[in-house]
Amino acid sequence: MRRLAGTWFAKALFILLILSFAVWGIEDMVRNIGRDTSVARVGGEAIEAQEAQEATTRELQRITRALQGNFTPNPTIRRAVAEQAVESLVIDRVARQEAQRMGITVPDETVRAYVFRIPGFRGLDGRFSRDSFNQFLRNNDLTESGFLALLRADLSRQQLSGAVRAGASVPEALAARILAWQLERRTAALVELDFADAPEPEPPTEAQLSRFHENNAARFSTPEFREIAIATLNAERMMASIEVSERDIEDAYAANRDQYGAPERREVFQALVPTEEAARDVARLWREEGTEFPAVETAAREAGGSATPLGSVTRTEMPLPALASAAFALAAGGVSDPVQTPFGWHVLRVGTVQPGETQPLDAVRDRIRSTLAAERAADEAFDRATRVEDTLAGGATVAEAARRHELGFAEARIDAEGRAPDGAEVPLPVPAAARAAALRAIFAAERGAAPRFQEGEWGFMAVEVREVIPPALIPLEEVRQQVTEAFVADARRRFQEERAAALLAALRAGRPMAEAAAEIGTPVEVLGPFGREPGGGNPMPRELLAPVFELPVNGATMVARPRSFAVVQLLSIQPAELGEAAEALGALRREMAQTMAEDLEAQYQAALRARADVRINPRVVQQIAGSE
Repeated sequence: MRRLAGTWFAKALFILLILSFAVWGIEDMVRNIGRDTSVARVGGEAIEAQEAQEATTRELQRITRALQGNFTPNPTIRRAVAEQAVESLVIDRVARQEAQRMGITVPDETVRAYVFRIPGFRGLDGRFSRDSFNQFLRNNDLTESGFLALLRADLSRQQLSGAVRAGASVPEALAARILAWQLERRTAALVELDFADAPEPEPPTEAQLSRFHENNAARFSTPEFREIAIATLNAERMMASIEVSERDIEDAYAANRDQYGAPERREVFQALVPTEEAARDVARLWREEGTEFPAVETAAREAGGSATPLGSVTRTEMPLPALASAAFALAAGGVSDPVQTPFGWHVLRVGTVQPGETQPLDAVRDRIRSTLAAERAADEAFDRATRVEDTLAGGATVAEAARRHELGFAEARIDAEGRAPDGAEVPLPVPAAARAAALRAIFAAERGAAPRFQEGEWGFMAVEVREVIPPALIPLEEVRQQVTEAFVADARRRFQEERAAALLAALRAGRPMAEAAAEIGTPVEVLGPFGREPGGGNPMPRELLAPVFELPVNGATMVARPRSFAVVQLLSIQPAELGEAAEALGALRREMAQTMAEDLEAQYQAALRARADVRINPRVVQQIAGSE
């Protein structure tokens, strides 16, 4: 052995073993060599997955707070939120790079002054409160340095967007023309000819019925059917095969203990008055034994303010951090000292207190297991989808790929409504919410095209169209009743159409509406004056408003409605009185300027994004969406 150990073969073997153990220790790093793990790149600058995941988490938390906890994001919503978060980060990078290119900077003093001016960070004395600032950071899962970096980037972006938005202005003459157009009112005469009021037509002959059947083949034909095979894969289907250990559940519970329970809730009443002196008087009155809320409400109103119950709220549901700190520092039945905010002086009283509680692990074990299984299934689904795509690219059929990779699979003859030739609904291996989208994808696929494992609302799906069965005219004997009813309805419709056309011709020839309508024995209804907006008591039917506002005075038109023909003649136009609408004119100018500024900013951002080299990694986006 000593003699063999000195050979070059043995030395090479030892070197190979040493390299193997070294690679084993840094396996993750070796696997990622040459593999981009960033979620996006903007002009060569990487946006790391961790940053995008934090942005996605913050957005989900914001939505949850806005909906007061009544929000359970499904995979589709998570993907949409993740994509939105990534796109926001891309726009931020694009604007940041443009600011750097233009030499725009934000000094530390400017950032500090801006933070100190934020009303939510002020304490009871009206000055910057470190406690309120720290609470904001905790509520939004931010570090101080991270928040200041976001703020600095936002301020630099505001300088860019502010310069673009500053050019948005609306001339008074333009706004006046638009306001006059909006406020114009009209009066019109209306005659409506219902199909149901037409006389009963003569029964159709066999020849008429046969000709009507053939001329309306689309109404009396079978739908297009397709002979298809589909294979699907999604996280929900894979969850059953995902194993989650007890240790994993315990670790997840320990890391997210605050999510498994109900926060403390307090019944809070608030009085808001304009001065500190009035607030102290209200607080003094509220502390007197036997004082009820109506008495406080009256006192606040007399002081020029108001009093309102805020209901049962958590700390994060309070409108301002300063108010939350004051309310949650009181005992049940306690009344706060006056608290100043940008809205005035507040006095708070706490009613009942519902303590917070944390659910034990046993109560949320199944929920945690499902969450972890869903996260792992999403990751595994993406990896397996890549393997399925490779299998299909190698020439395998959809059935073979489904069998090899344990996919959901279905073969069927199906129409665009998802039904079989016998009218029964065809079961498809997709979630119910994604069924309509899956059917659209099936009928968009081409016969004979190589199947691809495409991603959508259904997860991943491959479609193989084996045969397309075109629509076929159903024999008359099988649909005689339907054809007869359609023939009669069409005859009624044509009768009223001819009457409406004759009435319109008479009006255009100069005859008065009342006289022309009396000849055909139908009443006239005069409506107006009415505006352009439907609803809200507008007497003119919604579908007639646009045609009426295109007519000149005494002009007439005919409009087909679902169950009638309407003939309308414009009687008069009432111009808007702009002299009495100065306030409305100013509001319209501000609204138009705001809209124009938003459009300019959006176009500017789109131009910057188009100029930048933006590359988004959909695989990492999917991982972020699945890890929430």
